[in-house]
Amino acid sequence: MTYLDNTTQKEYYQGSDFGSYQFCSLEDIINQFMVVYVGEGKAISRVKRIDVAFHAQRALAELSFDTLRSIKSQQIDLPPSLTMILPHDYVNYTKVSWADSAGMKHPLYETKHTSNPFQIRQETNGEYEFPEGLEIVVNNDFSEALTNPWFFNPFSGISSTGLGSDITIVNEVLTFGHSSHGDFGEAHGKALSAWQALDVSDVDYLNIKATANTDAATTTVVSSGSIANRTYPYTYNLPPTTIRFGLSTTPGSDNIHNVENQYNAVRSPNASPDIFDITYLEWTAGETGEKEELSVDVRNYNNIYVLITSTASFEEHDVSAAGMLETLFVDTTIDDISIKNAYNPSKLQPAAGNTVNSSTWNNYKSATPSENDNNDYDYDDDYRFNTNVGQRYGLHPEHAQTNGSFFIDNRFGKLHFSSNVSGKTVILDYISDSLGTEAEMKVHKLAEDAMYKYILCDVISCMANVPANAIFRYKKDKFAAVRKAKIRLSNFKTEELTQILRGKSKHIKH
Repeated sequence: MTYLDNTTQKEYYQGSDFGSYQFCSLEDIINQFMVVYVGEGKAISRVKRIDVAFHAQRALAELSFDTLRSIKSQQIDLPPSLTMILPHDYVNYTKVSWADSAGMKHPLYETKHTSNPFQIRQETNGEYEFPEGLEIVVNNDFSEALTNPWFFNPFSGISSTGLGSDITIVNEVLTFGHSSHGDFGEAHGKALSAWQALDVSDVDYLNIKATANTDAATTTVVSSGSIANRTYPYTYNLPPTTIRFGLSTTPGSDNIHNVENQYNAVRSPNASPDIFDITYLEWTAGETGEKEELSVDVRNYNNIYVLITSTASFEEHDVSAAGMLETLFVDTTIDDISIKNAYNPSKLQPAAGNTVNSSTWNNYKSATPSENDNNDYDYDDDYRFNTNVGQRYGLHPEHAQTNGSFFIDNRFGKLHFSSNVSGKTVILDYISDSLGTEAEMKVHKLAEDAMYKYILCDVISCMANVPANAIFRYKKDKFAAVRKAKIRLSNFKTEELTQILRGKSKHIKH
């Protein structure tokens, strides 16, 4: 059982764990089950604790779906991509809606008449195409912009670190901006990276190529600054820049500090070529132009990353006279990255330009939703008799509203919305199985008995030589306990029910 554990009222009301007394942890459930139900002369003479723990977790998951209160919710401002990533502990949705300026929810309805299918690459005559030299990097020419502070798929990485060190796309060219920093007691820069996951399970050899530009070491004159004991204008030495492009079994690192001292124990792996454990191309100290490597062996890999890293090792630092803005800047650029299969693949290939988004999905999100068509089919004029006869027949209910619609793309784990939901605040209410974290693995006390009966029935059902009538009796006990828990947790209140029925114009005697 869950008790107050000597917690005083003052400690409770000045704390943050409010309402926890109504729950008991899954660990307590398991411990109490082992004490009460397992042992000589008890329902179960002997069972391993790990078996009880397994059935306890299964019981919690099953009860979470239709008995326990396990509904969670997430809210986002829907981006122009019209997609929302499913939560990490998502099992099923209960409601999808958008909220207006008054905070009221407007329900969205799932449409069954579209999807985002895998679009197969075809020849002009309709035959399936299995070409060599097929580009496998999405947005390889950086024609699609990035969204700060993080990249959207297909690229990932920290795109904004502040104070002039950032990653942007300028005129469809990926640009790494570097500035000096002095916040760790010495001058240093950032080691930036961007990456994209690749599936090479059907590829033996790859050809890689890119065009990049770097800066050679040079000097710059700063007319004013805020560094003490320094006479301005002052001439600084700017470091050479380095950019690397290649293949790795690991993505880039979130540690972007290009320094190692008492404040930062480990220098960013992005600063070292060792992060590329397959192959890489390098431009440094003013090198520019195109480089390539042919027939890179990837037969031993299924999933790898195309990785780009950029570094500038500053040895001097300065800030503006206001003491806020960096004044030393260098950058690198890369464009037209290419990773192509060197030989014909054996699996179906996605259509060109539709690796992630099929033409079906592109057409759906770009079209005016059919639910926006609010024709009144009951007006009294001659037009009704000429063109509207019978057009209401067969209307799909999910389209008979103006809030919008959505569908779930389980292939990529995303919700896709119609265009009239763009920019709105979208709310996803969903069911989890309550096994995501230790904090979630709790049982309401009104369902505690149902947990014990559930575990007891499942443990005995898995044991050998148990009479069928005994198993049947435990199943009846489990069913009754679960039914009782549902009634208790339904939380009906007589006064609330009475008030609702009054609104239905029904006479209530009480």
